Amino acid sequence: MPEEKNELEEKLTYSLKSIWEDSDEKTNKKIISFNTDYAQFMNKSKNEREFVDNAEKLLSDKGFKPVSKVKKLKEGDRVFRINRNKCMAIAVIGEDDIKEGCNLLASHIDSPRIDLKARPLYEDKDANMAVLKTHYYGGIKKYQWVNTPLAINGKVITEDGEEIDLNIGESSDDPVFVVSDLLPHLSRKQQGGRKMKDVIKGEELNILIGGMPIEDEDISDKLKLNVLKILNDKYGMKEEDFVSAELELVPAGEARDIGIDRSMLGAYGHDDKVCGYTSMKAGIDIKTPSRTSIIILYDKEEIGSVGNTAAGSTFLESFMCDILSKIYPDYTNEDRRSMIENSRGISGDVSAGVNPSFKGVHEMNNAAKLGYGIVVTKFTGAGGKYSANDAHAEYMAFIRKLFNKNKVKWQPCELGKVDEGGGGTVAKFIAHMNMDIVDAGPALLGMHSPFEIASKADIYETYRAYKVFLES
Repeated sequence: MPEEKNELEEKLTYSLKSIWEDSDEKTNKKIISFNTDYAQFMNKSKNEREFVDNAEKLLSDKGFKPVSKVKKLKEGDRVFRINRNKCMAIAVIGEDDIKEGCNLLASHIDSPRIDLKARPLYEDKDANMAVLKTHYYGGIKKYQWVNTPLAINGKVITEDGEEIDLNIGESSDDPVFVVSDLLPHLSRKQQGGRKMKDVIKGEELNILIGGMPIEDEDISDKLKLNVLKILNDKYGMKEEDFVSAELELVPAGEARDIGIDRSMLGAYGHDDKVCGYTSMKAGIDIKTPSRTSIIILYDKEEIGSVGNTAAGSTFLESFMCDILSKIYPDYTNEDRRSMIENSRGISGDVSAGVNPSFKGVHEMNNAAKLGYGIVVTKFTGAGGKYSANDAHAEYMAFIRKLFNKNKVKWQPCELGKVDEGGGGTVAKFIAHMNMDIVDAGPALLGMHSPFEIASKADIYETYRAYKVFLES
């Protein structure tokens, strides 16, 4: 039997405990059920366009309407707005005056991947193969993406404006695509002396797409033309259409349970679709809240939150003004400023869990463990908190009290040892609007890899934490 804490120790210290230790059979069933739904959503939402499409269907089924189709908003109304099919904002109108602020959940739904170049297709006559040239997106370990079955997902816009959706590699009947690595028998000189980041170089992430020539003796690039013919016959594409396309290589295959106890879920894109999904589900499941709830799902976080679908854009402010104008048609600039500055937020983003093989990158007293609940990260950034939002003590106290009062399992965390590395989130862009915000999301193993790992208990607890926050 573990020793009980004495009175002084009980009063002055606190310790973290695994969710699984306190959960009962009823809670475990909720965890499993929630993760089953999440995995199914993830399997068909591997890029931001797919996520938005599937989110729109789910929200519409739950009674949410496009804000553009609503003339006047009242408490209990549920609306959304889509920005360029890659970014989405959702709102549930609350009971309180919206000028007194909203509760905001902000996450991103893009994930690291491999993109095709504008002129990707060429024929390598020495190797007798048709190949696609790529440019990777976000921070990846390039060597992790070789010899891995990949699918091509994305959209092509023809010169005439026709939209072509591609999703090749996800069905069991589809072919898959691959970046082929060098065999170990011949890699000692070519790769043996390279540093880890250059084991596979960016220009070596070449996708094998074909090896069969077209049946015409008068054509020089028979392999390339055969690929183009197949794309044209099946999808109506021609080579120049690659220029106006967004085609992405993502890992083929479904999310899978991990561990003999099935306590973990492995999938591509947990970062950060896990926070996007859990925040969206929290917004769907709340009743009419006191404060208006807003959930925003951003694009392009993995490349610095730049662009008009990213947190660096004015989309959030535009959506908030959309809502304000349909409650107060003659709102003033002071009303707009009041609503924004009285709002408070959580930046839903993942953190790094302790990997049993690489514990040395963490300072263990401030490291996140899988299964111990949602991770609250006061600041991210690198070095001396550079380029980070650093949440104020008052706001940390509010979040801490809120989670404790509602029995949400949470753990404080820093992203590794000081000077070990670092990373950023969308929090600093929300803070730039003069809102209080803090990062909170589940811990992952293998972040930015083709197959990231999360605790099922943490995923469910993240949903619970977001729901509690929206209802506060």
